[in-house]
Amino acid sequence: MDTARPVGPPVDTAPAPLPEPITLSGRFGSVARLDAARDAADLWRAFNGHDEIWTYISRYGPFADEPTFAAWLAERATLSDPYTFTVRNRDGRALGLLALLEIRPAMRVIEVGFIVYSPALQRTALATETQYLLARYVFETLGYRRYEWKCDALNAPSRAAALRLGFRYEGMFRQATVYKGRNRDTCWFSILDSEWPALKTRFERWLDPENFDAAGQQRRTLSSFGGGAH
Repeated sequence: MDTARPVGPPVDTAPAPLPEPITLSGRFGSVARLDAARDAADLWRAFNGHDEIWTYISRYGPFADEPTFAAWLAERATLSDPYTFTVRNRDGRALGLLALLEIRPAMRVIEVGFIVYSPALQRTALATETQYLLARYVFETLGYRRYEWKCDALNAPSRAAALRLGFRYEGMFRQATVYKGRNRDTCWFSILDSEWPALKTRFERWLDPENFDAAGQQRRTLSSFGGGAH
């Protein structure tokens, strides 16, 4: 073997496990494997009339009516990649969707995406806690090395969210794909397993009950704890 040329450090080559139908519970709500029969009516009520939330979703939405949406959701629940989760509040009401996708167990690489948050979920503590719960599951339970976030370069809220959550910007793939008849330049972000412990501490400091007042409003922003975009 040629040892004169630089090579990367050795890694565990055992494949990472695939996501499983698990419920991840937090202070503000939970993240659970999509249950179409349970979640369809709640999600339709949360999404209906808010067509803008589907703008940057590559192939789907908005939906013309509840039966069409429910049929699509039922099909979605059968897929293993993307593996779709429902975001539920403390009362168990479904308010949003997101998925683990582009799953490459042999490389221990996985992406979070297909994030569809209803207005009732957007900019809430549960919205942020959801990302913490899923990242913790990916790194600590499933053992992935790399956690990706990709979005349309024109999707400014998604880019800002990635940075706020601690993902690092890696660059833009120009004319990467076409969806809904439009060009998409794709921005790439990632978190590595070596970066997760510090980000976990940051999330947990933000989620501490002492960081929220009696009305449930944050005292300090997530970014103020370091490691994210200000």
